Amino acid sequence: MSEYRVRAVSRTGGEASIAIHRGENPVLKYVGFEVFRLKTGEKLHQLAIKDETCVVVLEGKVKFCSGSIEMDDLGRRSSVHEQVPTDSVYVPAGHDFDVEAETDAEIALCKAPHLGKNKEIRLIAAEQVVVLDRGEGTNKRLIHNIMMDNADADSLLITEVYTPAGNWSSYPPHKHDTDDLPAESFLEETYYHRVNPSQGYALQRVYTDDRSIDETIAVEDGDTVLVPRGYHPVGAPHGYDLYYLNVMAGPKREWKFRNDPAHEWIIENK
Repeated sequence: MSEYRVRAVSRTGGEASIAIHRGENPVLKYVGFEVFRLKTGEKLHQLAIKDETCVVVLEGKVKFCSGSIEMDDLGRRSSVHEQVPTDSVYVPAGHDFDVEAETDAEIALCKAPHLGKNKEIRLIAAEQVVVLDRGEGTNKRLIHNIMMDNADADSLLITEVYTPAGNWSSYPPHKHDTDDLPAESFLEETYYHRVNPSQGYALQRVYTDDRSIDETIAVEDGDTVLVPRGYHPVGAPHGYDLYYLNVMAGPKREWKFRNDPAHEWIIENK
C-alpha cells in the first residue's frame, strides 16, 4: 500500500475511522486530519491541543459544546453527496470541546499549527460557505470554500470539491510545494474521498517534476490521500461521482499554485 494513502476503518464513537496526527505522520508536518462516525447520542470528547481545529459536519446533525459555548442543530445534509454546504466550527488552540451526535453523523477534525492570531471559537455557517463552479467540459466541478479567503484562520485552508462522473479535478495538474510568494506557496494537503455509489473508486496521481514522487493511487470510499508536495490531479470514472474534502496548511496561509508546464496548453487553448 502506498504511504500516500490512508485507508478508512469501520469505527464509531471515540475512535477515528481516519487518524492522521500532525507531527507523528512521517509524510505530513503541517496538516492533521481525523474522521469520526458517530451514532445518535454518541459523544466525542477532545482535549485541548496546541493546534487550531475546524470541526466540519460532513453528514448528519450534531451539538457542539466548549465551556459555556453551546451550538446545536449543526449540519445541513444527510449525505455529502447532496451537494449543499454544511456547518463547521473553528476552535483555536487550548479549548476542550465535545461533539454529540443528534442523528447518526460523520465529522472531520481538520488541524494545523495555531499561531495565536485567532482566539475565539466561532461558527462557520453553511450560509458563509462560498459556492463556485470551476472548469468546463470534462474538467467541470463544484467548489464549496469552507475556510479559504472567506474565513480567517492562522494556518488552515479548507474546501470541498464535487467532481461529476467522467470528469477530472485539481486539473490541469497543479502544485503548491515551493515557498516562492507571490508566485507559489508551500502547502501540504489531504484529500478525503467519498464515492457515489460507494462501491466505486477514483484515481489520484501525486508526482513531482523530478519524479522523486510518482504515485498513481486507486482510492475507494473513505480513503484519504496525503500530498506533501507535487502535482495531484484526480479523475472520477464513468458512473461514479466523487466528493472530497481538502485540508491545506503550511508556513504561510496563502494558496498560490503553479500548473504543470507540460499541461498548461489545456487552459491556454480553451
